[in-house]
Amino acid sequence: MRLTLLIISILGVLIASPTSAFAKVNVFACEPEWAALAQEIGGDLIDVTSATTARQDVHHLRAKPSLLAAMRKADLVFCTGAGLEIGWLPILLKKAGGPDVQMETLGSIMASDYVEKLEIMQKVDRSMGHVHPEGNPHIQLDPANIETVAEVLADRLFMIDQTNAAAYSQNLENFKQKWTAATKRWSAEKASIQGKKVVVYHNSWAYLLKWLGIDAVASLEPKPGLPPTASHLEEVLKTVKGQEVSAILVAPFENEDAAQWLAEKTGIPIVRLPFTVGGTDNAGDLISLFDDTLKRMKDAS
Repeated sequence: MRLTLLIISILGVLIASPTSAFAKVNVFACEPEWAALAQEIGGDLIDVTSATTARQDVHHLRAKPSLLAAMRKADLVFCTGAGLEIGWLPILLKKAGGPDVQMETLGSIMASDYVEKLEIMQKVDRSMGHVHPEGNPHIQLDPANIETVAEVLADRLFMIDQTNAAAYSQNLENFKQKWTAATKRWSAEKASIQGKKVVVYHNSWAYLLKWLGIDAVASLEPKPGLPPTASHLEEVLKTVKGQEVSAILVAPFENEDAAQWLAEKTGIPIVRLPFTVGGTDNAGDLISLFDDTLKRMKDAS
């Protein structure tokens, strides 16, 4: 896939006419984290539409008219991939996407194609629940992945809008300087919570937990995508008893009932992490997303 994208990119540079200096690049971002990153790199040279908010479960989005309208204008589609948007993105692309933003074209970025994915599966069947054979798609929760994808995005904007390539390059450099400083600070801050144990609602925290050095000892879902059952929660209760578990992690769009039950039985605090930009009042951009995540994890420890 990467070789195909490289060839397409080179051809795009050779045949694409420069975007007018007065026309903004329209970016259709599938998730808030990619909308935020696009704004960092594109600045006032782009217009960004985020298909989802932090309060929505991306798996269950509908291809509503407003998204079709945004897709029709898109010069760049910027999504996670790895099957995360499989239920709605192909519909939007088929009904409203132009030829330049279809999959594996110059105007399409699937962020997960450019990082090392966790939990890649060789064999998948329905009995396993809602799993992603291409790997866990929630790559935004590792700061290293964000920086990698930022470089991919800048390269693509160079090709789509060659007139403003210098501005995108400068925006990328500014972002990387801020990100490097923040990453060093986070590395020092996370030392106090390494080795902790947590319970998760869903396996969407894999990249975050690996980066923090934290272990998930149980999941409130019996299988990915299946709601908690009474019998499974009893098994989770048995698992955590006798262990020092710091938190029950819940995303903004997840139902808290099962977490509340376990918290009442064990005294383990529920910690609502932002998960993406906008997931809490203090997670207004990518840096504050990790700032707030670390603060909430440290407060629970």
